[in-house]
Amino acid sequence: MTASDRRISRRGVLAATTAALAVPALRLPAASAADRTDRHEMLVVEQLESVAHPLRSTAPGGRSTDLAALGDLIGDSLVVGLGEATHGSHEFFALKHRVFRYLVEERGFTAFALEMSWTAGLEIDEFLQGGEGDARRVADRALAGSPWHREEFADLIAWMRDHNRRHPGRPVHFVGDDLGLPGLGDRVFRRVLDLVRPGHPEEAARLADLYAPLRPLDDAVGYLGRPLAERLANAELARRAFESVSSVGEPWAVQHARVIADTFAFLTMDFGDPATVAAAEQLRDRAMAYNVLWWHRRTGHRILLSAHNGHAGYASTMPELYPFPQGAQLRQALGSRYTAIGTTFDRGAFLTTADGPGGAWRPVCVPPAAPGSVEHTLDQVRHRDYYLPLRGLPDAARGWLATPRPTYDAGTTFTTPLRELAVGAAYDVLVHLHEVTAARELTL
Repeated sequence: MTASDRRISRRGVLAATTAALAVPALRLPAASAADRTDRHEMLVVEQLESVAHPLRSTAPGGRSTDLAALGDLIGDSLVVGLGEATHGSHEFFALKHRVFRYLVEERGFTAFALEMSWTAGLEIDEFLQGGEGDARRVADRALAGSPWHREEFADLIAWMRDHNRRHPGRPVHFVGDDLGLPGLGDRVFRRVLDLVRPGHPEEAARLADLYAPLRPLDDAVGYLGRPLAERLANAELARRAFESVSSVGEPWAVQHARVIADTFAFLTMDFGDPATVAAAEQLRDRAMAYNVLWWHRRTGHRILLSAHNGHAGYASTMPELYPFPQGAQLRQALGSRYTAIGTTFDRGAFLTTADGPGGAWRPVCVPPAAPGSVEHTLDQVRHRDYYLPLRGLPDAARGWLATPRPTYDAGTTFTTPLRELAVGAAYDVLVHLHEVTAARELTL
């Protein structure tokens, strides 16, 4: 049976049921709980279909008319968070590129922010603005150790560089909105000192002393193996340096020093104490939201923010770690001028690591989503790939979206049993893909 046949069948069942109930003399047996569930799900699918917009492709390039309705849903948003249900799916990464290209060419967006190191983002942006090098080698160096060290992001960086070459009066920018993870390196310390030294040489000398025990920070995961007392002392040095730079007032120096201080504060977590881990993760989301807002307010750029679903949306499958995620904070700051777009998929392969941060990324395959899950119902909509608004829907669909259900969700790791999420509370728009494949290894 084709998708179209299934849709006709569903409508036939609903029409026949309505006709039967309209005949007073006919006494029908009471519907079983399973029948009532099936009928309700069919109604939800019908209502979702009525507002769904088919997605032609996730691949960048080609016609973009299928994205026009998405542009209308985004409207005059200043920041758009586009999530990913996994950190290692080709289709999600390609979709980011395609949507960003559309927003640049049709909607006036000029910055792409990624859930990655602030300092690595600066390196990529320098290349985009005319710096030396090759897009693939820049991606290989700046994205090393991250889940985005993939062909898809090398392609995005290459397109952004080419766009700037063709449109020098309307350049696009790359922003790393995260802390200095998996490392800060040394350049960000030098940036602070170089910005402070010309007008405040004595303050720069004091900063150099404060930063000396901290630099460079090349391996944040390895740094977590140092004694907690040492990490706490270093965090205090970074905090004092930030306060010192703040008194100088040079905006970029203050921002760089803030990232350094936030990074060292994050790295005081104690893996044996869940409370400190939760506090560190909440600090991280606050820092990411601040960095996005700082960039927007400093530059005026409209930004597409690429992050995991749990950081782009208003709710997470891990509320014990992320009770007020980045997306919720951006919504609080920007109101309706922040739009959260979540993503789901029904089956396929993606990359994850069973070893935690710093571990090797390996492919994982998952079967078609099970009945009762978010994706099982979404995949019954007749379009293979599509997007839909989550606001202003009919009652059945709205109630279904408001109910927590198991969902495929993979950040650094993927675990079972699946965690639950009420997607209607988490996003403004949802993109559903039928199948995903593992992201492609970056090779030079």
